[in-house]
Amino acid sequence: MRAATYDRYTADDNDVRVRDLPTPKLFPGSVLIEVRAAGVNPVDWKLMSGALDGLIDAVFPVIPGWDVAGTVVDTGLDTPEFSVGDDVLAYARKDVLQAGTFAELVAVAAAHVALKPAELPWEQAGALPLAGGTALRTLDLLEVTAGDTVLIHAAAGGVGSLGVQIATARGARVLGTASQKNHDYLRDLGAEPVEYGDGVVERIRELAPEGVQAVADFVGGQLDTTLAVLAPGGRHASVADNSVAEHGGQNVWVRPDGTQTQRLADLAAEGNLTVPIARTFSLDEVPEAFAAGRTGHTRGKNVIVL
Repeated sequence: MRAATYDRYTADDNDVRVRDLPTPKLFPGSVLIEVRAAGVNPVDWKLMSGALDGLIDAVFPVIPGWDVAGTVVDTGLDTPEFSVGDDVLAYARKDVLQAGTFAELVAVAAAHVALKPAELPWEQAGALPLAGGTALRTLDLLEVTAGDTVLIHAAAGGVGSLGVQIATARGARVLGTASQKNHDYLRDLGAEPVEYGDGVVERIRELAPEGVQAVADFVGGQLDTTLAVLAPGGRHASVADNSVAEHGGQNVWVRPDGTQTQRLADLAAEGNLTVPIARTFSLDEVPEAFAAGRTGHTRGKNVIVL
């Protein structure tokens, strides 16, 4: 099979090269997926740089990618949940960094896989699991329900824009921080936009004088603002700031979970969740996809399509 790979930790996107590798072995309780689309996430190039070496071992050559949507072409022993021909999606993170999703084929534990609704386009399905799972797990931990006022930091980003939609679908009022250029975009998603920068606390307080019941931080570095606008007894969580735990908050690191991914897929199929796609790239264009993501100015998700 063809796969994008890198042979060492590196910050040079051009060190990613496509090569031929053996078909993945199919362990019991797993499915072999022919990849149709695979979302690109910041964690992909952070892992490639070695920035997370303290958390996960790497076996080179590494195939990057943790998001996948595709079709089941084989099943392992004792895998009654899926059949050859099923269209599926998954957050395909593994315990060792090696066999990722930027390849023609990937083996994934069945427990991490969900059925793809026919209404969900391949590109959106491939971009949904990691970012959507992060947003969903955060809002679940915050117990966001109808009637809550929720503040989302970085609301126009890949995770934040999905968090806005999930919280809105639950009946919550959503305030979202973003640059001025993204305010109309946030309004379209159902959020009330708030400008970043000096005076952000005052602007939030104007919209929510009694404070907000929950804060979801999807960018990091927002703890002072969070604590300043949180109502008494409020909840807060961050995916990028470990210090929140010292102030009553929760750290979030999304887990591979087929049931969670199925919830996301069903929300999308029902029309309550849309994954904005910024651009698609071929397998040979993974370096360009990483370079585009590194700019930090992408609105929506970049996706590798096969």
